Amino acid sequence: MKNPEPDTHRVRLDKWLWAARFFKTRASASEEIAKGRVTINEQPAKASREPRVGDLVAFRQGLVPRTVQVLQLSGVRGPAAQAQLMYAETAQSLALRAQMAEQRRLGTEPAQSIEQGRPTKRNRRQLADWQRWSASASADGGDRGDSND
Repeated sequence: MKNPEPDTHRVRLDKWLWAARFFKTRASASEEIAKGRVTINEQPAKASREPRVGDLVAFRQGLVPRTVQVLQLSGVRGPAAQAQLMYAETAQSLALRAQMAEQRRLGTEPAQSIEQGRPTKRNRRQLADWQRWSASASADGGDRGDSND
C-alpha cells in the first residue's frame, strides 16, 4: 500500500519555494533560481538542490528581498496557514521589508512618472492637429485675409 504522506525528507528547492507559497508556480520558482537570484546559506543554488531544515534561503519576491530559515520540508502546496509553518523570516529581513514599505509609502519612484516610448494613438492625433493648426496659422507669414488695398 502506498503511503499518502509525501516524502518530507527530500524535496527540490523549486518545489519547496512553490509549496511555501513564495511563488505562484513552480516554473517561476525555477526561473528565479536559474537566474541566480536564490541562494542557500549564501551559496548559489540550483533548482534540484535539496534544502535542509535550518538552511537560510535568500531570494527576491517581487522587488522585496527576503531571507527565511527552513523549518519544515514539504513538496505539497497547502493552505497559506500551513505554508507559513514551513519557514521563519529572519529579523533583518523583516526590518528591511518594513523599511522598503515605508519608502514606497512616502515617495513614488521618479522613473515611473516619466512617459516613455511612442505616443498613443490619441496623443498622435493631438500632435497632428496641433501641427496642422500651427502650419496653417503661419503658412504665409501674415494675415490670411485677401485685401487689395
